Amino acid sequence: MATANIQTQQDKVEPVQKHQSTLNKPQTPLIIGGLLVGAVLLIYLMMTQNGAQPLLLVIGLLLGYTLFHARFGFTSAFRRLMSVGNGQALRAHMVMLGVAVTLFAPILAFGFSFFGDEVSGYVSPVGVSLIVGAFLFGIGMQLGGGCASGTLYAVGGGRSVMFITLLFFIVGSTLGAYHLPFWTEEMPAFEPVSLATTTGLGYGGAWIVSIALFGLISWITLRVEKKKRPPKMPPLPSEKGWKRIFRGSWPLFTAAIVLAVLNALTLMTRGAPWGVTSAFALWGSKAAQFFGIDVASWGYWQGANAAALESSIFADSTTVLNLGVILGAFLASAAGGLFKFSKLRPGNVVASIIGGILLGYGARLAFGCNIGAYFGGIASFSLHGYIWGVLALGGTFVALYLRPLFGLSVPKPKDTFC
Repeated sequence: MATANIQTQQDKVEPVQKHQSTLNKPQTPLIIGGLLVGAVLLIYLMMTQNGAQPLLLVIGLLLGYTLFHARFGFTSAFRRLMSVGNGQALRAHMVMLGVAVTLFAPILAFGFSFFGDEVSGYVSPVGVSLIVGAFLFGIGMQLGGGCASGTLYAVGGGRSVMFITLLFFIVGSTLGAYHLPFWTEEMPAFEPVSLATTTGLGYGGAWIVSIALFGLISWITLRVEKKKRPPKMPPLPSEKGWKRIFRGSWPLFTAAIVLAVLNALTLMTRGAPWGVTSAFALWGSKAAQFFGIDVASWGYWQGANAAALESSIFADSTTVLNLGVILGAFLASAAGGLFKFSKLRPGNVVASIIGGILLGYGARLAFGCNIGAYFGGIASFSLHGYIWGVLALGGTFVALYLRPLFGLSVPKPKDTFC
């Protein structure tokens, strides 16, 4: 098989990452510093923003803490399945989605909200924009070394190359925002499809269909594993008992449940599910505006988006969530004694530049990333979320043949980084 040959050749070039068997000592000065930064930011948000923003910072911190502790990956889950047939992480995705739809259904049906805001899920059109964007994102996350959430928590953990991925993720998102009117207005697309409202199933019927689909996908991954017999993911070192909450690895399925609960809390706090990449477009557009580019004339920044461009970034709920994720991952890495800037290699840098641009551009075209489109879309009962997942898997498959061009391996399942 071609992918197996790629893996064999690359194992000679780049050895598979080895996991330590014991925990490091906590990096106490970093933990104290991170807590101080978090406290200052929290106080600032309480003084200058509405009541939702401080709560979103805390939710973001918990998201980042959870992602890092479990090394909960989307990029690695897709890569393991497509390269060697290991579906353990993808089954964790199905648990996460199963809990999410269970929580989202009553929230969306009855409009539960902490601050009285209107509550709505992510339901987007299905068309050329989605297909191209999700496919590009699938390639980008395998070259860039992370998905949207993975990039944030890897930056928080000190993985140096991911700072480059993040920078060009922002560049790609800004370019995508500039070009988005062409893709959405000139390219063909169907109207958004909700399994709950468009089909007439209601949220109860849509929940049953969703759970059945998650079960089917899990069964398929088990059949693939039975046929290919891939190696299992090795356990990561962890504390025992209650100390495991703060140090060491969390089981993937535990993290899956926690992430689903936190996404539901996000929905009730700001009226929309967890998202990541719209903030990247905002940051990049504000930077372009600073250098004299007339960003306000872009179609993307007309209508409802115009207010975000004119306001402080701290008024943007997605920005606050992103800052929380980075800070939470930083605290988790410091608690485990793992925060350390890694070395850069030329191949990684080039791949991160290309991958970052594809990630950002693809996310804008596809109405979101692995969080907004895949996690949030499917949790919102949107058909586009499922299509996003299929196309991102297709992009992952293509990327298996592109990674060796940059000296990157097609790893065995021991690679647990997103």
